[in-house]
Amino acid sequence: MADIPVKDIANLVDEMSDKVPKLIRGLMDTMYSAEAGKKMGQSVGNFYKELIESGIPQDAAVKMAADYMLTIKDVMKSGASDNSYKDS
Repeated sequence: MADIPVKDIANLVDEMSDKVPKLIRGLMDTMYSAEAGKKMGQSVGNFYKELIESGIPQDAAVKMAADYMLTIKDVMKSGASDNSYKDS
């Protein structure tokens, strides 16, 4: 039976317990920053503008732009809670 490197494992857990929360905070700050909000607003605004310029009626363009914004939000949310790395 192989020796389990308990000390190495303990050091790794200590290191991770310090770094992982900082990583998560950094990701959350990036996703919910003023800059991210500005970019989302520009993206949605440009999408709406393109719809109107393409002849889409205003009421439909508003709905499509709102749906687009919600899609961006959902993608960001799912990216923050993605568990695809887990074994099936």
